[in-house]
Amino acid sequence: MIEKLFRKRKGRARRSPRRSSLALTLAGVGILLIGLMFIHAHWQRQADRPLLEGVAGVVANLELTDLALFTEARYTRHLSQADLHSAFQDHPAALEHFPTGSIAGPPAGLRRRHGRLD
Repeated sequence: MIEKLFRKRKGRARRSPRRSSLALTLAGVGILLIGLMFIHAHWQRQADRPLLEGVAGVVANLELTDLALFTEARYTRHLSQADLHSAFQDHPAALEHFPTGSIAGPPAGLRRRHGRLD
């Protein structure tokens, strides 16, 4: 009777899962986590709405200007106040010497052509 318990059982040996199954499982878990992050962001936005509306009211009452994104040059501090030639104020062929000039370009309204510039 004891020999029956310890005897090797005939049948299929247990195999480890395939790599493709593991990859599919990890991809599914990743997609689930990303979906949960979007749901959390939606809930957080709904919770923060009263605070943001209060701040927007203060900004409207005080008539505050645009947000200063960068601290270097005047044409990168307030992107809505930039003009076509402010980046080249030292010399027409001068290279951009502020790193933020390569990150943030001029506003879309300033990029449209009014005529030939050359």
